[in-house]
Amino acid sequence: MTIISKFTSSSVAKPFVLKVATMLIGMLLFSCNKEEQKTTAEEVSERPNIILIMADDLGFSDLGCYGGEIETPNLDWLAGNGLRFTQFYNTSRCCPTRASLLTGLYNHQAGIGHMTTETGKDGYRGHLVETSVTLAEVLKESGYHTGMVGKWHVSNTVVQDTPEKQMAWLNHQTSHPKFSPLDQYPVNRGFEKYYGNIWGVVDFFDPFSLVNGTEPVTEVPENYYHTDAINDTASAYIKEFSKEDKPFFLYVAHTAPHWPLHALPEDIAKYEETYKVGWDVIRESRYKRLVNNGILDSTKYKLTPRWKNDLAWDDNPDKEWDARAMAVHAAMIDRMDQGIGRIIKTLQETGEMDNTLIVFLSDNGASPEDCMRYGPGFDRPGQTRDGEEIAYPVNKDVMPGPQTSFASIGQRWANVANTPFSYWKMESYEGGIHTPMIAHWPKGITAEKGSISTQIGHVMDFMATFADVGEAAYPSTFNGNQITPLQGKSLKAVFEGKQRDGHPVLFNEHEGGRYVRTPEWKLVKLDGNTPWALYEIDGDRSETNDVSEQHPEVVQELDSMWQDWAMANHVLPKP
Repeated sequence: MTIISKFTSSSVAKPFVLKVATMLIGMLLFSCNKEEQKTTAEEVSERPNIILIMADDLGFSDLGCYGGEIETPNLDWLAGNGLRFTQFYNTSRCCPTRASLLTGLYNHQAGIGHMTTETGKDGYRGHLVETSVTLAEVLKESGYHTGMVGKWHVSNTVVQDTPEKQMAWLNHQTSHPKFSPLDQYPVNRGFEKYYGNIWGVVDFFDPFSLVNGTEPVTEVPENYYHTDAINDTASAYIKEFSKEDKPFFLYVAHTAPHWPLHALPEDIAKYEETYKVGWDVIRESRYKRLVNNGILDSTKYKLTPRWKNDLAWDDNPDKEWDARAMAVHAAMIDRMDQGIGRIIKTLQETGEMDNTLIVFLSDNGASPEDCMRYGPGFDRPGQTRDGEEIAYPVNKDVMPGPQTSFASIGQRWANVANTPFSYWKMESYEGGIHTPMIAHWPKGITAEKGSISTQIGHVMDFMATFADVGEAAYPSTFNGNQITPLQGKSLKAVFEGKQRDGHPVLFNEHEGGRYVRTPEWKLVKLDGNTPWALYEIDGDRSETNDVSEQHPEVVQELDSMWQDWAMANHVLPKP
């Protein structure tokens, strides 16, 4: 006879027996609930953390792991233990790429067909429209912590009503509470935490439009350097998020190496002699490493002629200045990599490394801009906070590097940075839209370590990828708004070493420049007035042989496809 059956033999014991039985059943149910809760927690913790790191105006071949001479040991380590892509596309400029990356849509669908000015036209609202959702909004809804550091640049810019007031603001002589409408700030588009610059251009030593959440940061510490602040704040967010048993998404949006050329003296010193050999030597050595290291196939990727190769380096009257400019560009990338090393160390110290998907890329090709000719105004200061004049050395008479100089690398070095391609930022040719892309995830990438993928990808694929690995649902409605259907496709199959069902066709438009690309063909033009050029892109990936005259029927077919896409996706009519 069991204890319970023995007690039930008397009516006196029945109340006690019922009480004991109830307790035993309750304990059993509690134990089951605990097991269920534990399982649920384990399931949640199995979803990876996601860190998306974006550089600004980084060239295709700048990184060591993409053939460059710049020291990037931490990004090289991620590449060597992860996966590199050779056919990954952006949308050719800062804010359009960020709009596409954040929403999983073509940038015009997300409202940023050009820059950040509100025009009233659907594709050109200058901010992320309400019919789009951000990566942070989607992942936060599924239980992720969400944080962002760095450059936002996807909201309308608030400007002062006179140039004088604007300049005083840029020079930190006055302050104003808003850099864009507050409802367009990162913390109102799904990010729990945000520290960074709302606008695009910054003084790296004393950034304009710097905010913490929504509060303007009116002063920075002595010896402040924005690249360090971005990386170190990212590390702090990781430490905070890792205390809870839930995954996190962190968007690290660097401003380096976008102009102005600002770097720390000790970093510049490392490259003092490097670029004195000139454009041709650096470009050719990069190309050799790209080929010899198996990153690019020389039969498909020819080295295009150097831009404006009529001027030999030895005949360049400004070679001292030009060598210094590229040294500062390299120093800015080196410093960014150093901080990424600290992010990696933080992940290792918190035990988060193995189940964290890290993705690194650039928002467009290197910039050809001569920012010296822009001069002060709009987003460019004229003085430091202390009243020192900032030089815009049109004649290359003031060396780049310190806070008191506002300069950029220019066309010839941009061409080198984008080796082996032609053109650069803003253009739909490969030099503008081709981005280095690294993915690292010890627990989730089962493709061979250090392998190179030639599969075609696009920045709009991150939404589909992160939703896939993070088990998050892309919504049809959000906050009462109908959401534009997702355009990107998941990269998870590529991570697993499989062939994915990719994009049958890709499109782009920026400032009249445009392309349409299939796996076999690419139709491209510089602006609305120049004729189309046609390339057999599967075998001519550097766009060296225009075959438009030989294949007019292909030109016509692809042009028709581009026109249909442009009308359907708010590209046309343009403002």
